[in-house]
Amino acid sequence: MAAVDPELAVALARVAPGTELRDGLERILRGRTGALIVLGHDRTVEGICTGGFPLDIDFTATRLRELAKMDGAVIIDSTSSRIVRAATQLVPDPTISTGETGTRHRTADRVARQTGYPVISVSKSMHIIALYLKGRRYVLEDPAAILSRANQALATLERYKQRLDEVSRSLSALEIEDLVTVREVCATLQRLEMVRHIASEIRAYLLELGTEGRLVALQLAELVAGVESDRELVVRDYLPGSKKSTRKQRTVEGSLEALDLIGPTDLLELTSVSRAIGYPASADTLEDNVSPRGHRMLARVPRVPEVVRERLVEHFGSLQALLGASVDDLQQVEGIGENRARYIREGLSRLAESSILERYV
Repeated sequence: MAAVDPELAVALARVAPGTELRDGLERILRGRTGALIVLGHDRTVEGICTGGFPLDIDFTATRLRELAKMDGAVIIDSTSSRIVRAATQLVPDPTISTGETGTRHRTADRVARQTGYPVISVSKSMHIIALYLKGRRYVLEDPAAILSRANQALATLERYKQRLDEVSRSLSALEIEDLVTVREVCATLQRLEMVRHIASEIRAYLLELGTEGRLVALQLAELVAGVESDRELVVRDYLPGSKKSTRKQRTVEGSLEALDLIGPTDLLELTSVSRAIGYPASADTLEDNVSPRGHRMLARVPRVPEVVRERLVEHFGSLQALLGASVDDLQQVEGIGENRARYIREGLSRLAESSILERYV
């Protein structure tokens, strides 16, 4: 399941389990009466309505269920707080193309395309709830089935996160010894992107689950904590520096956007990742040695403000220079006094020691 676009995400959130609108839809489904519901009202919607009667009353699940028993559509405002019209016939532009066949579904699709508002069709015969929005049809599934798939995706995410942690620790140890190649950098970014792709899929499930997905949401938040910041720090550490070349130099933002655009299949190739961050997309390039600037390692030292980290990286230029800096050297940087310099020096030393121990013990 791919991540949904923002407009569809908003529409799915309105009909997610736990909302009063979803409760009303479930009541209609159980009553086997069918329904056609427009989730928005303006002049365009009013212009395709004929017959029925205006209401303008507070929305409740019970009222929706009772009004759906009558022939015609129900019009709800865009906040799902008021029922505007009921028992109205919708007459959309018949020239609007639609692939639907049933009368109710054809009308729902055309109204959604013409007005831009989500339209819900509850099928009496097929026993399904379909959401139409700007040419797309989305069938709302039973929460239990979605929850099962979400839990399977969550288990997959846990395995990928464990592998990411291993690769990240390996990169840290190689950084201390200054033995990093483009391959290790790309492997780390590759794992970060894989974790992000799976997390995006789970978030799509959470939109449909509503209140039923609370536990999944908590587990997801715990698993992906720090992933976005780690991704940016790796790019900032290893983004190719400016050189006299005809190749256009990438920015951090440009590299992050390029990583976003890598598809699941291309992501399996490390050369695709190397290209995204500004390195030549060749197997030989993957073996080139690179040195980190120190953003990632400094971020692991607690209570060091970002502005101070920026000044340190700008002053020393590389992680190796930072690791070799004395307390006096650190104090030469603006905003770093003796106590902070000593704290940073000890923090980097502990990180270096623990990284080496994890690699060789």
